[in-house]
Amino acid sequence: MVVLLDAGKWQRNKYVGVSLVGKTLAIMGFGKVGSEVARRAKGLGMHVIAHDPYAPADRARTVGVELVGFDEAIATADFISLHMPLTPATSKVLNDETFAKMKKGVRIVNVARGGVIDEEALVRALDAGTVAQAALDVFTEEPLAKDSKLVQHEKVTVTPHLGASTTEAQEGVAIEIAEAVIGALKGELAATAVNAPMVPSEVLTELKPFVVLAEKLGRWEWCKNHKNFTAQQRGLRITEERVILDGSPESPLEYVQVQIANVESRFASAISDSGEITVEGRVKDGIPHLTKVGSFEVDVTLEGSIILCRQVDQPGMIGTVGSILGEENVNVSFMSVARIAPRKQAVMAIGVDDQPSKETLKRIGDISAIEEFVFLKL
Repeated sequence: MVVLLDAGKWQRNKYVGVSLVGKTLAIMGFGKVGSEVARRAKGLGMHVIAHDPYAPADRARTVGVELVGFDEAIATADFISLHMPLTPATSKVLNDETFAKMKKGVRIVNVARGGVIDEEALVRALDAGTVAQAALDVFTEEPLAKDSKLVQHEKVTVTPHLGASTTEAQEGVAIEIAEAVIGALKGELAATAVNAPMVPSEVLTELKPFVVLAEKLGRWEWCKNHKNFTAQQRGLRITEERVILDGSPESPLEYVQVQIANVESRFASAISDSGEITVEGRVKDGIPHLTKVGSFEVDVTLEGSIILCRQVDQPGMIGTVGSILGEENVNVSFMSVARIAPRKQAVMAIGVDDQPSKETLKRIGDISAIEEFVFLKL
């Protein structure tokens, strides 16, 4: 339009648009940016729906936005605005198949990431009239080639990836990143982590003890059953290390460090016939507690160092283990025993303030009634 005006052309009839009032806007990705777009769109009189598998429903309700499924969002929208990260799950999420489900004449805005749209499929949808117009700030390959079909298409408006291209935005992003890194290094939860839902700070404060509980239950379960686990999760990979008591690591140091005894663990097969075992916990006064291991009811504070024994329930076990630790000057902070029935199998958890030596742990392991034990450092 600027080029035409510079050339002395005044062609108003070439730029007839559509009203936003009463139109349905589907926001794909209801994070920080998506929620702000929703507020502004509602101010323009639009009906706003959103799709985001991570977005809390109550936050959407606060903004006055209805969370819907992906297919419903793209099928009912007059406008679609993309605000999602580029991941394997979102790569070319708009493609020939999804364009076919859209209203004829839909308009698409992408200021998120290049690659979430199959650009060749978009050109086909534009040519077919399925998509009336597209406004794009990001592309699969940047900068765009001069002969790009998107640049040359009369129904496409393009800008050269101008997101956050203001002096204030650049400064704000730098400060926000620095604060997030400092918080993460202090052990605080990151409200804007790429592999977790965006959570308001006040909610994050309430959730933190439960996140810590989940993390420690995961460490506990991994330590007891140090087999090769395969986890499917969204976002970044998290690597855990297992260190044998002699200090030789089996893998390079990564994010989560645990220590276990140099014994084969069979807790799962011993406690359940299926080879599976569940752990349960709760948060009490802000402190994570283990409350159940398989069928055993326990009450163990998930902090510090713990010796976990699977044993035969018989007289003298508490005293025998306690005496060994006392002789080695290892201070006991707590002891908890759980059993299913008298003189059957039992589980004993012993909290210690000091690091037991390999010799001390060997003496405990040599007790005939102890079928297995692990040393956990949480």
